[in-house]
Amino acid sequence: MKKELSAKLCEKLFNTLKQRFEKNKNRHQGIEWTSVQTKLQAHPEKIWSLNEMEKTGGEPDVVGHDKKTGEFIFMDCSDESPAGRRSVCYDHEALNSRKEHKPKDSAMNMATEMGIELLTEQEYRELQQLGKFDFKTSSWVKTPTAIRKLGGAIFCDCRFDTVFVYHNGAESYYAARGFRGKIKI
Repeated sequence: MKKELSAKLCEKLFNTLKQRFEKNKNRHQGIEWTSVQTKLQAHPEKIWSLNEMEKTGGEPDVVGHDKKTGEFIFMDCSDESPAGRRSVCYDHEALNSRKEHKPKDSAMNMATEMGIELLTEQEYRELQQLGKFDFKTSSWVKTPTAIRKLGGAIFCDCRFDTVFVYHNGAESYYAARGFRGKIKI
């Protein structure tokens, strides 16, 4: 599958990203859009991934700049867990373990196909400093190996102005649980 956008789709995505960037300056103070756009244009495969984030309802936006690598960090900034990425279990192993009533996919599979990564618990907490997210939904986050080996996975949400971390069997899935991703460009 070709992971590159047409010029028309690319222009549409850039316009959407730029508008979101300008509307939410608190997420990326000190970063200029022209610098972000220049970096994006040098990485068409990552533009495709950003478009996948957008198509599934993630509303990606710049949330930081890695000064060591020069990369800009985009994360899903939709108010709730992206609608096009809900009702999924945690990973491929969990998906295969279900004998019936399988979900459509897993968070880890979808993230890999999209070319993005799930947020860690720490990144999720950092995102919550930039806005109000997941007040009605929850999001799978990268689960520590020790927990996953025991069959579990963790997810987060925000209630009462507090980030909560919970656990579930990795094979579980719910209509209100999806995942948030990130990509460095």
